[in-house]
Amino acid sequence: QTAIAGKLGGEFAYAIHNADRAIGARVSGLIARQHGNHGMREQALTVRFQGACGQSFGAFNVGGLHLHLQGDANDYVGKGMADGKIVIVPPATARYPACETPIMGNTCLYGATGGELFAAGRAGERFAVRNSGATAVVEGVGDHCCEYMTGGIVV
Repeated sequence: QTAIAGKLGGEFAYAIHNADRAIGARVSGLIARQHGNHGMREQALTVRFQGACGQSFGAFNVGGLHLHLQGDANDYVGKGMADGKIVIVPPATARYPACETPIMGNTCLYGATGGELFAAGRAGERFAVRNSGATAVVEGVGDHCCEYMTGGIVV
């Protein structure tokens, strides 16, 4: 909380498990409450995770919160994201080509209005549905990508 209140930023690292859900949502709420949706862009708070996380990783992400996951994520990555950055890469021990393997589940970036998502791997179905401002780079998606998308960029 000191890093957020003082706009100090910083870097932290944690293990993550599939029962850990909505990672980043509470921190995003603290940032938004104190500094607004884009409040910590100048001094980012970077949080690195290793493991397989549960649903809604980076949900409602705001400016200045950068989430880096080495592992994989479940459904709803970045849902409602307003700003900030989410990066997902395979584990260092992976024995598969990232471009051929899902690294996150379905319905990622649903309703996002801003921010960036970079994924070294594929996403499930309904990727970036109702996206209206987020930028995403992903190595493949399932069916119904970018439905009802009114803004943003998906590559």
